[in-house]
Amino acid sequence: MAYKIKVWCFLLFLLKLVSNLPNCAHAAPQVPCFFIFGDSLADSGNNNNLVTAAKANYRPYGIDFPNGTTGRFTNGRTVVDIIGELLGFNQFIPPFATARGRDILVGVNYASGAAGIRNESGRQLGDRISLNEQLLNHVTTLSRLTQLLGTKQAAANYLNKCLYYLLYHLGARKIALPGLGPIGSIPYSFSTLCRNNLSCVTNINNALLPFNDRLVSLVDQLNRELNDARFIYLNSTGMSSGDPSVLGFRVTNVGCCPARSDGQCIQDSTPCQNRTEYVFWDAIHPTEALNQFTARRSYNAFLPSDAYPTDISHLIS
Repeated sequence: MAYKIKVWCFLLFLLKLVSNLPNCAHAAPQVPCFFIFGDSLADSGNNNNLVTAAKANYRPYGIDFPNGTTGRFTNGRTVVDIIGELLGFNQFIPPFATARGRDILVGVNYASGAAGIRNESGRQLGDRISLNEQLLNHVTTLSRLTQLLGTKQAAANYLNKCLYYLLYHLGARKIALPGLGPIGSIPYSFSTLCRNNLSCVTNINNALLPFNDRLVSLVDQLNRELNDARFIYLNSTGMSSGDPSVLGFRVTNVGCCPARSDGQCIQDSTPCQNRTEYVFWDAIHPTEALNQFTARRSYNAFLPSDAYPTDISHLIS
């Protein structure tokens, strides 16, 4: 089961359409920095030098990414890469493993494939950076920021303007909490766990609904109790509903690349050519095409149900 069927709540974002991405390359960022915590849906290379099966630093991963194979678990950009562009950043947020010097002023990506909220999550795959370790890495970043900016107060003022996906007690004041997506519908779950049994898929997806409902209640509670911060909920399941063919997707039940038994791409395998028509890249992770849809819709909600009580664009305004 491993990390393959887990879409962590502490991960990042999901949103809008597969075409017409605005050119944000030269726009001033809407927030000074962007900090990312999560698993393989957001990992941009933190696992590359770990002893783990959960890494994507080989072809065909990154086949459509500007910098080639980097450790991202998709063919191109991740959801958080695209959200960074929508926020106006002209560079990708660096992974903690390689962030140096003033790089951290734009933020840091701490996400790690196979990571979970619980420390033991993903251990059967080898090394990974758990959520607790990601938080400790952020403490290290805070120390580096203080050195760069001169004082703790200057660092605190800087961080208050940044976009986070966690971390009130470490200075975050604008926080987005994505709900769990329809895990039962990913190819790995459908073919391996459910053996193509549709009722099994439905049961898995229904089991997630109480968690998401309680997350909405938590957002309300946090907004009431923490007046100096703003929290939003992103409805990953709602965004995934509807007819995918309307968005140009033709293949929803298998990944674009030939997959190993654990759901990841077979190294140096030849992926499909019509990647924009596939929802999934491997048997677990979405294609860049779906990531664009998800990122845009999280940033600027298409339906009122996409985000609560508002979307990312209004969170940062």
